[in-house]
Amino acid sequence: MGLDRLRRSVANWLIYLRGVAGADRLLLLRRLLLLLNDAAVLALSFWAAFALRFSQVWPPALQQSLALLPVLLLIGVGTLIFSGWYRSLTRTTGSHSLYGLMPRTGLIVLILLLVSTLSRAVDPPRSFWFLLWGLMTAGLVFIRVLARDLLRLQLRWSADAQDGIPTVIYGAGEAGHRLLQELRDVPEFRLVAVVDDAPRFWNRRLQRLPVVPPSAIPVLQQREGLAQVLLALPSAPLSRRRQLASELGCLGLKVLSIPSLADVASGRQRVSELRSVSIEDLLGRETSTPLPGLLDAAASGRVVLVTGAGGSIGSELCRQVVSLGARTLVLVERSEFALYSIHQELVLLGSKALLVPVLSDVSDQAYLEDLCCSHGVHLLLHAAAYKHVPLVEANVCSAVANNLQSTASALAAARASGVEHFTLISTDKAVRPTNVMGASKRACELLVQNAAADIAASGQGPICSMVRFGNVLGSSGSVVPLFRKQIALGGPVTVTHPQITRFFMTIPEAVQLVLQASALARGGEVFVLDMGEPVRIADLARQMIQLSGFSVRDKSNPRGDIAIEFSGLRPGEKLFEELLISADDSPTDHPLISQAREGSITADQLDVLMSSLKMAIDDRDVDKVLDILVRIVPEYKANVRPVSLNYPMNGDELDPSAA
Repeated sequence: MGLDRLRRSVANWLIYLRGVAGADRLLLLRRLLLLLNDAAVLALSFWAAFALRFSQVWPPALQQSLALLPVLLLIGVGTLIFSGWYRSLTRTTGSHSLYGLMPRTGLIVLILLLVSTLSRAVDPPRSFWFLLWGLMTAGLVFIRVLARDLLRLQLRWSADAQDGIPTVIYGAGEAGHRLLQELRDVPEFRLVAVVDDAPRFWNRRLQRLPVVPPSAIPVLQQREGLAQVLLALPSAPLSRRRQLASELGCLGLKVLSIPSLADVASGRQRVSELRSVSIEDLLGRETSTPLPGLLDAAASGRVVLVTGAGGSIGSELCRQVVSLGARTLVLVERSEFALYSIHQELVLLGSKALLVPVLSDVSDQAYLEDLCCSHGVHLLLHAAAYKHVPLVEANVCSAVANNLQSTASALAAARASGVEHFTLISTDKAVRPTNVMGASKRACELLVQNAAADIAASGQGPICSMVRFGNVLGSSGSVVPLFRKQIALGGPVTVTHPQITRFFMTIPEAVQLVLQASALARGGEVFVLDMGEPVRIADLARQMIQLSGFSVRDKSNPRGDIAIEFSGLRPGEKLFEELLISADDSPTDHPLISQAREGSITADQLDVLMSSLKMAIDDRDVDKVLDILVRIVPEYKANVRPVSLNYPMNGDELDPSAA
């Protein structure tokens, strides 16, 4: 077994040498030179150990032990080769590589000691062996560090000759130090300085680069042609990163960022894996820590059914439910491609849950009830809905029928099959709605509220709740991807109104809060997620243009790259979105989840109106449908008909919170 392993190692080494020789003779020459230097170090260490031990340049004991020198060279070089010492890149040699040398030299000394003992020809004193180990280790470390620094110097000269992009690193902390270590030898970057906010770092040097204050950036632009900034501030507050992105973008600098500390610490990414600062990075907020037990209570070990499983929110619900250890996940989706995509993704992620992909319409109550019964569903998350505001305005009957009938069907199936929890995914557009989509979602909330009241009175049925929130980042129709597409085409970027604002939240955070809210539910609650501060869409457009490396063309800068045009509010569009119908809300156990206290109508009234609404939908009577919607949702202000879709879209027409 040992002989076979030795034979394979020799064969691999020879193959490696041939490959290197064929690919790069200069590299082969470098490695052979390094090997010869190491052999010389071994020989010198052998002599120096005797000389130091006996305080003589050529002691008699050395002459008597010369027979061990060729044995040392053979054992030493062979051990270094077969232990992989020459496989690592010389220019990336670090402390971990050098520490790995100590056991290698220790093994060399032990083998040589064994040979000396067995041969009985020579018997150097014990102190010689310790001296030999120390000298060999120090000498080999010196050779490798010297070779590394010479190579880095050569690469640095090459980088300067190639005129890499003039770059500064923003952040002189640990992350900046690690990034600088990894990028010093990358020819694409010509590092000119390190920038930091802390005065204690100014006028000092970090790996020979000057550390300067932020005020020096314009000077570096003029003197060095500074073109890009690498943000090495993974733990900086979001507000500071926003400010930096805005200020640097205004200077026309390209801004790149390192991965998060969590990704670096886990090994998923290296510090040097830079990426452009995206608007999603700046629109999000500081990550909130889930309350212990809430997420587990929502999904761990349970059977969960998600409607609209292929949508933006629905698919993320599926991902998180599986990651939380659900026993079974039933994915209900009527889009074949969307269902296939999320199912394949979960399979590739190695889901341990039983995945049940169901191609079906949620309005098929009998089938949904059968699914809940046969799989023993504990939690039903209803995310399916039509949500494209202008399309819903132009297709009132189909949209209202879909949104209300699917909710009524899901509720009825949950009540009839013994489901424990039912959660409706709602939207901020349900608050004082000005469009059909928002009014239909508020009507869905009323259905759930009345069902919860009936269940509370009878004592039988699921715990029903609703979760209301605003726009999510990265959804299939939100403003961000639309602006990105318009910028890629050279503009203009279209915004409906200079003052229009929207709330934004990342999809993973929204879903995490939805699941925690469902665990908080006791029956009939309308939960509202803390969406942070509203964002002015015109400012968002301006910042996205700057982050893309362009300037905004306006009156103050007529020679800019991309203009922002205002197209006017569309039918059913609000200037400002709201999350509460009344100001009466109360906190919950989670700091980012509050409970709204919303009014309702009686169950009898709702039943009559729903019956009338169904008849109007069957008759395709749009005016009557709108009239009944106003009676169900009195705060709804219906638009004048008809609606035209011939107007520019700015992306907010798709409400991802209902996806």
